[in-house]
Amino acid sequence: MKLIRHLSFGLIAGIATAAAWAENAPAAEALAETAVVEEQPVYVLIVQPQPTPETPENNTWVDRRRKDVQTTIRGWAHAMDDWFGTPDPNDPASANLRILIDTEWNRYDDFSVKPRIRGKVKLPVLQKRLNVVFGDDSLDNQPQKTGHLYDENIHQNKTFDKTQTRESNSSLALRWSDIGKYTGIDTDADIGIRSGNDLYVRLKGSKDWRLGGDFNTRLEQIYRYGIDSKHYVRTNWEVRHAPSEKPFIANHLHVQYANDEKHENWSWGNSLYRQHDFPKNKRLNYGVYSGGEIKNKKAKLNSYGPFVSWRQPVWREWLFVQTELNYLNNRNENRSHHPGVLVRVEALF
Repeated sequence: MKLIRHLSFGLIAGIATAAAWAENAPAAEALAETAVVEEQPVYVLIVQPQPTPETPENNTWVDRRRKDVQTTIRGWAHAMDDWFGTPDPNDPASANLRILIDTEWNRYDDFSVKPRIRGKVKLPVLQKRLNVVFGDDSLDNQPQKTGHLYDENIHQNKTFDKTQTRESNSSLALRWSDIGKYTGIDTDADIGIRSGNDLYVRLKGSKDWRLGGDFNTRLEQIYRYGIDSKHYVRTNWEVRHAPSEKPFIANHLHVQYANDEKHENWSWGNSLYRQHDFPKNKRLNYGVYSGGEIKNKKAKLNSYGPFVSWRQPVWREWLFVQTELNYLNNRNENRSHHPGVLVRVEALF
């Protein structure tokens, strides 16, 4: 209000001055011819904009806790950046975090709840070559925007397995992402520890190709070796037909190999689906999943059936819910086709 009164007084004074000048303009011009007018300094009032206050809708208890988490992980990022050199205030360290809760249900295994986290800290002091990654590293093995998420938990004894959750979310690694400029392939190299005491190294390479005619493909290759977990290999291959501003059709195939020197397992899975993208980060996809094991160099079909999934933000732009319904069987467990549900709640920080 003070600012408005000042501006009002200034406007009135300016109008009065202009009127007086208009009445005495001839005399002023005559005086200007015989005298040198002394220049007077001009003062300009600069009003600093006031910070926009938080609206009640964005200042709830949940919003404040989210800001606390963001402040904490960014503080970690700045501290780690400072360890390796002098931080640049124009290019500060940054961090992001995903927190997920996957809840699954089917009539054979009942409910299971699996909390998962995955975070990444960028350290500009290291010339953007090295990052720190932590949390459930298995999230990096699967494409983040794939159509099918459900993975039936066979013979799950507990609704919530505290030990498994702690071990799966305890991965910590240093990631080198600068190899791609030498190979032409997007490459990540990790060295770290997972599941408490499993020292490991991991390589992941990926590349995209445009095939023409609205077709494109992406290939990912992952290899990990751990002192305890030994060998893990996974290949992801996706082909898309994506016309501009229209729903796309995709086929995603993965082949996975695991060998801890006690058990060796080959498996595969394939999702053929169609996806509709809507405004405000909403999407719908539906398709058919099939998967099984590979034995004696032959792929065996164990499970197949339809699925449909819907994802959208709820309440806030950083909070998402994804629901998947499916109707799958399991030949190895003598299970006929049965309904299954997955609900994923994901918060981005």
